Amino acid sequence: MHLVLKRDIKMSTVSTRRFFEELAALTLKPVFIVTSNGKTYTGILTGYTDSLSICLANAKDDAGKFFTRIFLNGNTIAQIYAAEKQFDIQELAKRLEKVFPLMVKLYQEAGVIVIMDKVRVSEKGVIEGKGPAAERVQKVYEDFLKEINPVSERK
Repeated sequence: MHLVLKRDIKMSTVSTRRFFEELAALTLKPVFIVTSNGKTYTGILTGYTDSLSICLANAKDDAGKFFTRIFLNGNTIAQIYAAEKQFDIQELAKRLEKVFPLMVKLYQEAGVIVIMDKVRVSEKGVIEGKGPAAERVQKVYEDFLKEINPVSERK
């Protein structure tokens, strides 16, 4: 029983870490918050605590009232939604695999794809590499962005 307890603690630690990694990925991005009393807020998530208290910048509540900054206690937050589509790096890797068969490696945790051991691409585009291969990767990336964010949705 002692071993099970250690495993459960380890799994809990891993789950907690992954949870906060997901929350960290929303930092400086638009979110939609629902409180336990049903009130809603939209804004840019600028920070949070271990107790899930959060700070939103340029926020609006469901009545349309604007807040430059608003801090919400974690005990009052029922739900947090990403207000924009998340970048699907796995799908981009599949697209790149069609152009560069057997030369694409996906590093999901790092959010990076490596092509031909020379070109690195993330959700921000080509971050390392030059030449024709890097240019082709950038073109695939740009086409992918156009597909996931049609003109009507782009800022």
